[in-house]
Amino acid sequence: MTNIEGKVVVMMGASSGIGEATTKKLAQDGAKLVVEARREDRLQVLVQSLPNAEISYAVADVTNKEDVQTVVDLAMEKYGRVDVLYNNAGVMPTAPVSETRFDEWQQMLDINIMGVLNGIAAVLPIMKKQQSGQIIATDSIAGHVVYPGSAVYCGTKFAVRAIMEGLRQEERENNIRSTIVSPGLVDTELYTTINDPVNREWVKNNAKIEGVGLSPSDIADAVAYAISTPESVAVSEILIRPTKSVK
Repeated sequence: MTNIEGKVVVMMGASSGIGEATTKKLAQDGAKLVVEARREDRLQVLVQSLPNAEISYAVADVTNKEDVQTVVDLAMEKYGRVDVLYNNAGVMPTAPVSETRFDEWQQMLDINIMGVLNGIAAVLPIMKKQQSGQIIATDSIAGHVVYPGSAVYCGTKFAVRAIMEGLRQEERENNIRSTIVSPGLVDTELYTTINDPVNREWVKNNAKIEGVGLSPSDIADAVAYAISTPESVAVSEILIRPTKSVK
């Protein structure tokens, strides 16, 4: 038996990439899972691929606080508690600020920041009542290092880092832990949210190169480690870089 076995985990952004890999890893370790994404067909395939797991899914949009609350309510109806919330949904439409892509900026603010806050707001009353819980968010190396062409994206990830650290300080007496997992380049579908064709192809191709890009399972292993630690241990930040990464 692991420290993960039997824990109730709500996974936001589970239909592909890091979310999918982490769902499979936690299912293997015996977690009870409620997973969320916008694409129901992907969620159905994921659940069907785990016939021995205790897993349910809900179709939702993390930018809609009522949707997010519905996902958490499903976990409470099934299990009566939430041990872990993993806020994993995110987008990365990178471009120079001078291009003034207002719609993309708003999308990043809504998903990368408000999506995280909506999840926190939904589980925090439950975890405070339980006097235990763990909230995890996928951040990024971009939440620690700023680089050209990604100023707004980096800004959203710096914001998540600040929010999660503030949450840790505010809720430590309630035994609620917060963790950010900050990967470098990962071989996922995140590149599809980049609208600039040159940048999109660069990210897509380089993510597949060993030592330049990471695999989703690399991140899943880190999340599982954070969840497996005792309640007396708060793993606040995990930075995961490909070996050959400059940033």
